[in-house]
Amino acid sequence: MIRQLVGIACLSIGMTGFAQSANTLPETEPQAQLFSMQGYRIDRYRSPTPAKAVGAKTVTTDEMQQLLRNDPTLVVIDVINLEYRANRFLQTEPHQSLPTATWLPNTGQGEIDRHWHDYFISNTLRLTHHNRNHPVVVLCKSDCWLSWNAVKRLSEAGFQNLYWYKDGVDSWANAGLPMQPATPVMPEFPSDPASDS
Repeated sequence: MIRQLVGIACLSIGMTGFAQSANTLPETEPQAQLFSMQGYRIDRYRSPTPAKAVGAKTVTTDEMQQLLRNDPTLVVIDVINLEYRANRFLQTEPHQSLPTATWLPNTGQGEIDRHWHDYFISNTLRLTHHNRNHPVVVLCKSDCWLSWNAVKRLSEAGFQNLYWYKDGVDSWANAGLPMQPATPVMPEFPSDPASDS
């Protein structure tokens, strides 16, 4: 009888250990697939984000208002995606953003080709008058990894004075602050860059 009880207990412990290891596999395995080898988020962009972004100071809505009040030359970049085909953006409805924001779509994706990378960096240089120490704020929506990726990309390109407005345009709108329709900056490359050889 004692042997049977010990056998049942061991089997139960073994099954519990198997269940625990089986439960951890689905959580850890996809986690590795969420980021590229370079550390950019490449999937599930609308999900909880960390408190900080690489090379930037995270700012709240109140701090964002303060930045705009204190520095009218502050560069604000919105990186929300917008489909680009046939050499044009396919925009079906207005995109509301902060009044001073410049919209550089598709630059916060985890994997972008050289054309979109150059579009992002060259436009940011233009906006900052080629001063990599000029203050730049990057935003998209709340719980959105696009702006996190974009901040990392700017930091790696040598921009030194970066802010991440983690809460994004929806938090700005929910606070009842002024919004205005944004117009995406047109790229200078064709929608199918492979054809541009």
